[in-house]
Amino acid sequence: MKKIICLIFAVAALSSCVTQKELYDWKGYDDAVYAYTKTTDEKSIENLMKVYDRLIDNSGGTRQVPPPGICADYGYILIQKGKTEEGKALLVKETQLYPESKPFIDRILKRFE
Repeated sequence: MKKIICLIFAVAALSSCVTQKELYDWKGYDDAVYAYTKTTDEKSIENLMKVYDRLIDNSGGTRQVPPPGICADYGYILIQKGKTEEGKALLVKETQLYPESKPFIDRILKRFE
């Protein structure tokens, strides 16, 4: 009986160590945002925009969609850079992927109408 109980605990302990795939794949987002906030220059903005493109075009993780806030942040940057229609489209995409963001995003969109 002791062997069976020990075996059950061993199996439970080992199965809890199995790595699960992340819900979202952030692919270098942390480093790009850090560089952008540390030195807000054209090079860091361009690097951040490349990371956003990669996150949106090649979404990883189990959901296979961009992580929360990525489309909204990128859309806002594009609007600031004069690419208003492209930025608005990304803001709308954020509300489609994450409906809970709609009240906040709608307020942002109203500012640019």
